[in-house]
Amino acid sequence: MADRLTWGLISTGRISGTFARGLAHSKTGRLLAVASRTQEAADRFGKEYNVPRCYGGYEALLADKDVQAVYVSTPHPMHAEWAIKAAQAGKHVLCEKPIGVNHAEAVAIIEAARKHDVFLMEAFMYRCHPQTHKLIEMVRQGTIGQVRVIQASFSFHATFKEDSRIYDNALAGGGILDVGCYCTSMSRLIAGVAAGKDFAEPIEVEGVGHLGSTGVDEYASAVLKFPGDIIANLAAGIAVTQENAVRIFGTEGYISVPWPWIPNREGGPSRILLHKPGQSEPQEIIVACEEWLYGMEADTVARDLDRRQAASPAMTWEDTLGNMKTLDRWRESIGLVYEFEKR
Repeated sequence: MADRLTWGLISTGRISGTFARGLAHSKTGRLLAVASRTQEAADRFGKEYNVPRCYGGYEALLADKDVQAVYVSTPHPMHAEWAIKAAQAGKHVLCEKPIGVNHAEAVAIIEAARKHDVFLMEAFMYRCHPQTHKLIEMVRQGTIGQVRVIQASFSFHATFKEDSRIYDNALAGGGILDVGCYCTSMSRLIAGVAAGKDFAEPIEVEGVGHLGSTGVDEYASAVLKFPGDIIANLAAGIAVTQENAVRIFGTEGYISVPWPWIPNREGGPSRILLHKPGQSEPQEIIVACEEWLYGMEADTVARDLDRRQAASPAMTWEDTLGNMKTLDRWRESIGLVYEFEKR
């Protein structure tokens, strides 16, 4: 475990700002440096978030010997390149989800981390929150009996702009990779816990979806079948707002999680609802948490640094590989292949 960890940010997008704010409230992290493709953008970000060192290029940040860990939050197709280069530079890596565009990229990133003996974790921040820990505890204890069906949705309506990141084919846009990865990871987590494991892999993956004018999935659904005949229904999208919730149905009731993905960015209580047969109202289970969501994610890196990968329910390397393989199958089932993947 590292008591203190100095961080550098690769990219100055919106999520980097969110991580920077969370990092300032972590127990272990200190933001030392930020890099962008231009010096102007790096300086602007540095001024807003009080970052001491600002670089107009990613390579310069990786050359900074005082940076111990990097947060990679470039657009999806650049994750593999910069996560691998960070590992080669001896930096510990927290890489935004999805860790790569496909399973092959995930394998390459993990191999780089293993070869260069650095920490690596895919950044699913909800996996670090006590709400997820409580959910696992409830399933493991048989609170709703045997798990039968899992429902998970994450979908929003973004104004269409052909060159925006989420609609851009060249930037691996679309709902499945951007937010469907959350639903996939949650279903694999719960199906695994129900079977006494950290996660489970689906036996079958069947998807449907709508590909828009730019060739990305604007909305899509999938049905996953896991060992033990557990069924998961997933929904993701960038062009339609959905409920963005998780429900787990068992033989003795069901659990609903109103805010599964972003419980509370800045700390505060979250809630899980337990619905039992014969009860007119659900039991509200309050999960206390005073820590910032992204601060906990950074502290997870520091806590497990010596192991070189996180402990479940945070994303282990095998968990990441399984998630990417499932996302590949979902995309394949709706015929979604990015143009750069065809070359």
